[in-house]
Amino acid sequence: MRIVVGISGTTGTLLGVRLLEVLRDLKVETHTVMTRTAERILLHEHGVGREEVIKLSSRLYEIDDMFAPIASGSFKTDGMVVIPCSVKTLAGVAHGYSDNLLLRAADVTLKERRKLILVVRETPLNIIHLENMLKVARAGAVILPPVLTFYHKPRGISDFIDYVIGKVLDILGLEHNLYVRWSGL
Repeated sequence: MRIVVGISGTTGTLLGVRLLEVLRDLKVETHTVMTRTAERILLHEHGVGREEVIKLSSRLYEIDDMFAPIASGSFKTDGMVVIPCSVKTLAGVAHGYSDNLLLRAADVTLKERRKLILVVRETPLNIIHLENMLKVARAGAVILPPVLTFYHKPRGISDFIDYVIGKVLDILGLEHNLYVRWSGL
């Protein structure tokens, strides 16, 4: 399996790092692109630099490398996850504004009818955000906000993170045991 991972500039960049860790453990080939703002936020929020993302990715591309393989539909992938997805990135995807490699890769994913998962990280949402989410959903993307859940009895933040990553893996069709599934009361 080959997945493109986009990490955009909003709080929660650790979600992208955790996804890369899990995909590496599952032996999934990852092609990663990260915005410059995401790099700064990752360092600020978690003390983790670009080097960690390089270690976890099969390949890390520069944000302005429009000649990277992931910029073309002829480069076969099984989908793309933008995690976290800023509302700026959401707007770019919704309006086909592909001025960087992350946005171009998302555009390619949609045009090739591949799975595109956007882990939109913003609250509260305004009507523009909601309309952009509706627009990308109509185009085939899945909106998967990192919503807190409690039925699986989380013991800490890592359980919340793993729940979100597990939901992403579910959509990608990858088996995991990151959270306890609902089995009724």
